Amino acid sequence: MKGKLFLLTSLLTVASSMNIYAKDEPMRGIWISTVANIDFPKNIGDPLLQQEEMVNYLDELKEVGINAVMFQVRPTADALYESKINPYSNVLTGVQGKNPGYDPLEFTIKEAHKRDIEVHAWLNPYRVSKAGLDFEDLAVSHPARLDPSMIFVYNDAMYYNPELEIVKVHIENTIEEIIRNYDVDGIHFDDYFYPAGYPLPEGENGDGKVAEQRRYNVNDMVKRVSELIKEIDSDVEFGISPMGIWKNDLYDISGSATNGGQAYYDVYADARMWIKNEWIDYIVPQIYWEQGHKAADYETLVSWWNNEVLGTDVDLYIGQALYKDVVAKEIVEQLDVNKKYNEVDGSVFFTLDDLLEDREGSKGKLTEYFAK
Repeated sequence: MKGKLFLLTSLLTVASSMNIYAKDEPMRGIWISTVANIDFPKNIGDPLLQQEEMVNYLDELKEVGINAVMFQVRPTADALYESKINPYSNVLTGVQGKNPGYDPLEFTIKEAHKRDIEVHAWLNPYRVSKAGLDFEDLAVSHPARLDPSMIFVYNDAMYYNPELEIVKVHIENTIEEIIRNYDVDGIHFDDYFYPAGYPLPEGENGDGKVAEQRRYNVNDMVKRVSELIKEIDSDVEFGISPMGIWKNDLYDISGSATNGGQAYYDVYADARMWIKNEWIDYIVPQIYWEQGHKAADYETLVSWWNNEVLGTDVDLYIGQALYKDVVAKEIVEQLDVNKKYNEVDGSVFFTLDDLLEDREGSKGKLTEYFAK
């Protein structure tokens, strides 16, 4: 009997050291946005107040029932962590490249794991700047400033060129650095790939040679990142949150019965390919519409994505828009819709501020709903 008790204790100790949280529970995630200081940090330039801010957020999220945070650690090809590749983000101090006096990712992981909350490092692979930032505003150590051939400019914003091998290797190196140095539970991409509206050459269309090459560039990057993560640490999950519509059925009979922006054509993101090849562990389509929406009905899209992951090892979580009053009002009804579909295994909510500020009573509603 003593031997069995010792074995049980040992197994529990090992499980604890591996940061195994409520893996059998549905995903109840939240995006913590740092680009333009949307959610974090509010206290620019003050490391102690930033740490206090994060602790307060995590305490509140724990009370609501949130069990995972998608923490944006690379908003504009920079870093909210100590990096030899990318400069510290300006959202921390106001100056890109300036040491903030602590390591935000390391601190967040430590505090989140204390509360049994997973941390997925959220990266935008291509965005170098938002509109209006001059090239000289980049830190002198920024890879794009050291090698301007890596970028292109569109609508006054800078982007890494997805077709370049040097860019793909840079993204791989960035992710490898994070996984090797931090106890992250996942690597997470959002819905930005090629900039929306990036023009095609005259005479080309969304199904033409150039468009296909752009989708290949994105797919190649996703595949390589997937293989890299599994090679380094197969316990780290890889997930992507694409636009809520892959294609409308007007353009492809296998698309959804919707009439909105299409990730396949608008940003050259073929989520269906990622699912089919199981390059990702989970997908979080941003179904940011309400029930009964004329162009993009909520349940229509949940049903479509449910069918897409059927028979694969890709988990499906639904991205839900608490920043919209109409969605925040009906958030419980949307969660009840999710429960009707067997492949849906949770949700991720946007934004943190809207949740914690209880937009349309959503914080109270979710707290009560998750408590059940």
